[in-house]
Amino acid sequence: MKIKALSRSLDVHAPARQGDPAPLSRNLDPSLHPFDRPREYTRALNAAKLDRLFAKPFVGALEGHIDGIYAIAKDTNRLNVVASGSGDGEIRLWDLARQRPIYVYPKAHAGIIQSVCISPLTFVSPSSDHAIGRRMLSCSTDRTVKLWDADPLPDGLGLKAVDDEADEDDDDMTTGGSLRRGGLLSTRDKDVPASEPLTVYSGKVAFNSLTHHASSAVFASASSSIQTWDLERGGSSDPLLSMTWGPDAINVVRFNYSEREVLASAGSDRGVVLYDLRSGKPLTKMVMQMRANDIAWNPVEPTVLAVASEDHNVYTFDMRNLKSATQIYKDHVAAVMSVDFSPTGSELVTGSYDRTLRVWDYGKGNHSRDIYHTKRMQRIFSTAFSMDARFVLSGSDDGNLRIWKAKASEKLGMLSGREMANREYAESLRQKWRGVGDVAKIERQRHVPKAIKQAQKLKRTMIDARKVKEENRRRHTRAGEKKPKAARKDAIIQQRD
Repeated sequence: MKIKALSRSLDVHAPARQGDPAPLSRNLDPSLHPFDRPREYTRALNAAKLDRLFAKPFVGALEGHIDGIYAIAKDTNRLNVVASGSGDGEIRLWDLARQRPIYVYPKAHAGIIQSVCISPLTFVSPSSDHAIGRRMLSCSTDRTVKLWDADPLPDGLGLKAVDDEADEDDDDMTTGGSLRRGGLLSTRDKDVPASEPLTVYSGKVAFNSLTHHASSAVFASASSSIQTWDLERGGSSDPLLSMTWGPDAINVVRFNYSEREVLASAGSDRGVVLYDLRSGKPLTKMVMQMRANDIAWNPVEPTVLAVASEDHNVYTFDMRNLKSATQIYKDHVAAVMSVDFSPTGSELVTGSYDRTLRVWDYGKGNHSRDIYHTKRMQRIFSTAFSMDARFVLSGSDDGNLRIWKAKASEKLGMLSGREMANREYAESLRQKWRGVGDVAKIERQRHVPKAIKQAQKLKRTMIDARKVKEENRRRHTRAGEKKPKAARKDAIIQQRD
C-alpha cells in the first residue's frame, strides 16, 4: 500500500529571529478576497486619522534675542549649526541638537542685521595645518559687511561645535597651509577674541543681502548694485565686480548651487534679474506685478527659481523661460517674506506676514501640505530647512528662533524594522487614497486661527468679485476678442534681455 505523507519544514513557519512574529501564509488569489478594496480604504482612512492625531510639529523655541530675527543661515558642513541675526545687531550661533547657543556676537553691527551666510569652505590656521575653522559673513544697515569666526572657542555659553566633515578635510590638508579642495588660509590672530570681526568691508550705502559662492572664496552683496568680493584680499580692497540694472535698490541676491557663476537678485523695482559672473553683465530681467521679497534656488534642479512675492503667492520659474511661472503656491493671506527649498529639492517652506509658516510639496501649489502657527509667534521674516530635510526653522519679530518638524506627524528617535515598515505602508495607503472620500477631507482640512480664517474668507470674496468684473469686461468690450491671460503669465509684466 502506497501512503502519501505531508512534509513541512519548520524553518518556513518559525520566526527568523528570536522575538520576531511567526510568518503568516496568505493566498493572494483575488477571488478569495472580494472585499479587499473596502478593507484597504478603511486602512487608508485610519492611517489619515492617525496622521492628524499624531501631528505635533513644534519641537522647540530658541530664546535669547531681544529683537526680531530677520536673518537665518545654515551651515552646509555641520548639521546642527545655525546662525541668526536680529534687529538689535546681535548674531547668535546655535546648536540645534542641544537647543542652546554656541556663541554670541554682541553688538556685531550698529544697525539691523539684514543677512547672514556661513561659508561652505574650510579655513586652515597658519600655525597648525590641522586646525579647521569656519567663517561667517553678516551685513547690516550700518553699511558694513563683516567676516566672523563661525567656529569660535568656548566662552561658557556652550560647547564648540563638532565638525561633521573633520576627517575628510584632514585628509585633504597640505603642508603649505591650504586645502586642495576649496580650502583657504585663515588670517585669524590668536590674540583677537572671537567676538571681534576678522575683516570689515565698507560700502557707501546699506547692504541688504549676502550670498557665498559654492566653491570659491567669493561672496556677493546686494545694495544699490550687485558687488562681488574676494575673501583673500581683505576688507581694504575694492570689489571684484559691480553689476546693476536700473537705479533702484536690490533687496536679495542668491548664488546658484550648481551653475555656480550664475546668481539672481530681486529689487524694489519689482524686477528679478539673472547675472553671469563670467561675462560680468546681467543676462535678463523679469518685471513682476508686485515686489519680490525673497528668492531661492532649487538645489537639485539648477534651473528652478522660487520667488516669494508681495501678492501673497510664491512663484517658481525656469530660468530658461521667464515669461511664465511653472507653478503658483497660493495659500497665504499676507505678503510672503521668506522662501527656502529643502536639500532634496522636493519641498518648500515659506514664512509670511500673516504669522504662519507653510510647508509645500514642490510642484503642488494648490494647497500647502501643512500650516504651522502659535499664539506667540508674530510676523515671520526668515525661514530655512535643516540640512537633513527633517526640520524647518522660522525667525519672527518676537525674537524667537523656532524649530518645527518638516513632517508634522513624524516620530523622532529610533524606529524598529516593523514600525518603519508599518509607517511606509500607511503612507503608501494615504497617497493612494488621498483624493477619495473622507480621506481627501482629512488630508485637506487644517485648523487655522480665527484671524487667518476671516482673512481667507475676505480674500476669496475679493478674488470672486475680480473674476466677475473681468468676465463682464470681456463680455461687453473688445477685450473679449482675446483669450483671458493665464495666472502664471499675468503675474509678469514684461521680460527684458
